[in-house]
Amino acid sequence: MLHFTRWKVIAILATCIAGLLFSLPNFFSKEQVEQWPGFMPKAQIPLGLDLQGGAHLLMAMDSDRLKVEWTRSLRDQARSVLINATPKIFPEQVSVVGSSVQVRLQKPEDMDAALRELRKLIEETSNPVLGTNATSLDVVRGDGNVITLTYTPAGIKKKLTDTANASIETLNRRINSLGTAESTVTRQGEDRVLIQYPGLQDTTELKALLQGTAKLTFHDVHPTMTADEAQQAGVPTGFRIFPSERDDGRYLLKETPVVDGDQLASAQPELNQQTGEWVLAFRFKQIGARDFSRYTQANVGRPFAIVLDDKVLSAPVIREAITQGNGQISGGFTAGSANTLAVQLRSGALPAKLTIVQESTVGPSLGADSVAAGKLAAIVGGLATAAMVIFAYGTFGIFAVIALLVNGFLIAALMSAIGITLTLPGIAGFVLTIGMAVDANVLIYERIREELRAGKTAISAIEAGFSRALVTIVDSQLTTLVAALLMFGLGSGPVRGFAVTLSIGIFTSVFTAVTVTRLLVAWWLSQQKGKAARIAVPI
Repeated sequence: MLHFTRWKVIAILATCIAGLLFSLPNFFSKEQVEQWPGFMPKAQIPLGLDLQGGAHLLMAMDSDRLKVEWTRSLRDQARSVLINATPKIFPEQVSVVGSSVQVRLQKPEDMDAALRELRKLIEETSNPVLGTNATSLDVVRGDGNVITLTYTPAGIKKKLTDTANASIETLNRRINSLGTAESTVTRQGEDRVLIQYPGLQDTTELKALLQGTAKLTFHDVHPTMTADEAQQAGVPTGFRIFPSERDDGRYLLKETPVVDGDQLASAQPELNQQTGEWVLAFRFKQIGARDFSRYTQANVGRPFAIVLDDKVLSAPVIREAITQGNGQISGGFTAGSANTLAVQLRSGALPAKLTIVQESTVGPSLGADSVAAGKLAAIVGGLATAAMVIFAYGTFGIFAVIALLVNGFLIAALMSAIGITLTLPGIAGFVLTIGMAVDANVLIYERIREELRAGKTAISAIEAGFSRALVTIVDSQLTTLVAALLMFGLGSGPVRGFAVTLSIGIFTSVFTAVTVTRLLVAWWLSQQKGKAARIAVPI
């Protein structure tokens, strides 16, 4: 146990030196680190929201509105499936009733064929916990010529999960466009999303960027009826009244868009040189450009509506066919609003409207106080631990303190290299790791004392102390590691920060206590040549 080959000594020293080098940038300012030579590591531990300040936003999806949209979409799918069946099935009526879709057939003899076609809409979802299959959609034959389609609780849950995941991806793309790598977007519960943006104090721009659904669509305007006439006579099937973004006007538009916003290839703010106003220049993907070209060729002289988040931005008249797949949108934009909308459109439309249910900001002064308090706690805890160990174990206590310093450098180096964000609970985990690292040394030294009391020689006692205490050290650290992994898996936010720091500290403390301390003791023994039989172990 006390013999080290040359390559082992080199590996241990190289690890300690690397830990010192990679942790060094954390003791200097960013400006100073940037001036270092190119071969020096420059990564610093990123500080969390509670340490450097920033914005905390908890946003909730509008579940009720989503369910309405899903039901409307299911109605359109059901109508399309029946009409496109072979042979075609023409329903008398397909309508939304509550949270279900009712299909009324013209001919009773079409019932079996209609059921067969509509059941193709059912998506099979597996339940890994129960090991059973649950359908996401119920297709039930009702009285007379009626078929009812209803989403099951399992189907709604799956759709909510998919929508939340898609929202997180979209929000991440929007936030990343602002140039930060430290912001986080995570799911909270079934229908909520948590956004943490370190270093941000004014959340006005962030909220404008995140809350806009940015669902851009292009719709056909009803050729003969206005919105007011439809309000009195009844809205025709397949059409819907949309409000105007600019004024109190309303438009009667076809509910199914001609081209959807997901067909946008790019969107950029531009200054119109003729009018001096900011516009949004857009370009369609190949399929969207083809569909838009066909539509404009067939409807020259008629208006079409550009709709953003269910509000009409403008309804220009088609002067000529637009075959190149690009165009401009004017809507009274400023430079800032045009840029924000362009970012939203490029990152994709949010699949659900998100509203802020909780908002808080942490000032940089409060974060600085937390960092100062954490440093003080680490210094006081470290000095008290060092004094106790040296008082209890003498020279071997000094070896333990050196190992503790190496342990601290290794933790900081790993967090810097990996880019793990340090939070206030993370500092607590760091301080706790110091005490846990000393525990390993205490176990070794107390075992050495027991062996000396049993009458063994110094070298034999030290050998036995390191070898027999190793099992206890590994067992205790594995227990702590399991607890840390559970905290990381089941917890969120600050709890995870504590778990990550604690987990890293477990591995580094075992390395320093078992390897670094043992190397120091081996070097000390090598200086006691000629006194092997009468070495006085200073513990």
